Amino acid sequence: TPAVLSGNFARIGAVLFTLLTLASTTAWLVGVATALPMVLALCASAVYARYFQHRSEQIMHAAAGPARELMVIGRICQALRGTNYTSDRLSSLCASLETPDGAVQQLVRQLEQIMQRHDWQHNIIFTPIAYFLFWETHCALSVETWRTRYGDAVATWLQQVGEFEALSAMSAYAYEHPTDPYPKLASSSETATYDAVGLAHPLIPAAQAIRNDVKLGPQPRIMIISGSNMSGKTTLLRSVGVSTVMALMGAPVRAKRLFISPVVLGATLRIEDSLQAGHSRFYAEVLRLGQIVTTARSTPMLVLLDELFHGTNSHDRTDGAHGLLRSLISLGAIGFVTTHDLALTRIGDRLAPQTHNMHFDDTLVGNEMRFDYRLKPGPVRRSNALAIMRAVGLDVTSTDQT
Repeated sequence: TPAVLSGNFARIGAVLFTLLTLASTTAWLVGVATALPMVLALCASAVYARYFQHRSEQIMHAAAGPARELMVIGRICQALRGTNYTSDRLSSLCASLETPDGAVQQLVRQLEQIMQRHDWQHNIIFTPIAYFLFWETHCALSVETWRTRYGDAVATWLQQVGEFEALSAMSAYAYEHPTDPYPKLASSSETATYDAVGLAHPLIPAAQAIRNDVKLGPQPRIMIISGSNMSGKTTLLRSVGVSTVMALMGAPVRAKRLFISPVVLGATLRIEDSLQAGHSRFYAEVLRLGQIVTTARSTPMLVLLDELFHGTNSHDRTDGAHGLLRSLISLGAIGFVTTHDLALTRIGDRLAPQTHNMHFDDTLVGNEMRFDYRLKPGPVRRSNALAIMRAVGLDVTSTDQT
């Protein structure tokens, strides 16, 4: 925002020119003075308003979007403060929505009123009056004053409202799923551990969810999960990730039992290429893995690596995965790695007992793929890629048949 509208010069000048225009116009209307003072005042005011017009428009345009969002926050704060709480934490959060200048909703209401007054100048009747009164400049100055006083506090308001929302979501989930247990947390001094019995994803209906048992730490530290397309590998990683976040937030989890140590989550489930940055999917994955390794040097980590290095050739993928997993193990990290490449499953044997192979299986019934979504020991022994291609009508032939 232009600093020229933040000081006293612009405000004092706007007030003086507004008073001068009103006084000279009034004097001319009542016959006390000629039209010359009014004309001179209007000309000087026009030059002054023209000088600040662009800056005023910039301020009001930049404030329009955030002001609408803050109006929503203000109404949320009003609703939160209108509730009585028995929890000390909620009472403390509610009290933090009060400032020395008033409640958050009152401060936001001030900004809302400024924006509403600014819209008055679009009224055909008020437009000429707004011109004489430097209306937009005064509104811009008021917005700048509000921003100077309360702008730095907005991030705190958002954080407090966000914590309210998170706690509400956790309580709603706990109420709607009374059979989901609360996890047990290990001491931070213990080896990184993740031990789940009957784990499932909370967004899959309980009647349809297939539960699996997974355990990491102290051995194995890394579980390499192989399997065909759509067999459930990524869903398992998401189930682990969601349960970890919910557990460390203090929420119940979709499992029969979960024992977990405090860890930082590092994942490559949503890696994408970027035309703007000029990054391939593989390069973006390497950058993310570099961040994960750097974090693992200073804090216990649970890593979820989906289709590790699938954007490069099999030889580089195998060597890179071996080096990466060995590095993560040496740093004390635990985690899950999924792959379609059976060559990566050999790492499970080379780094045993720190790594362990598991897989999801499938069966082909006619042209239909069927999955049981149950985690089984050892690497997968077959792939369903050709079967899926044939099922959709592609004319593919295995090299073993040629």
